Amino acid sequence: MSTITKKELIDRIAEVTQAKRVVVKRVVQSFLDEIINELAADNRLEFRDFGVFETRTRTARTAQNPKTLERVQVPPKRSVKFKMGRLMKEKLAIEPPLVEKFQP
Repeated sequence: MSTITKKELIDRIAEVTQAKRVVVKRVVQSFLDEIINELAADNRLEFRDFGVFETRTRTARTAQNPKTLERVQVPPKRSVKFKMGRLMKEKLAIEPPLVEKFQP
């Protein structure tokens, strides 16, 4: 599995669309900023066939430090949940190509 960075994604989109890289970079960054802003406002984002982003609030709880066995209060916090859409489910249902292991 490899990692694709935002820069690589921008380069790919610029190449496919024949748009200038700086324009694509501005659009992608604006898109990501809007996603963050909407999630911060506790809004649900739905992209048909891709997926749904929504925030969840984890309740406060008592945890335990494994080293000292001391009880610790963990405050409530918000996290983002992503649910895959139909097209993504279909794409990911296909098994990835097998990678042959190196044998000396």
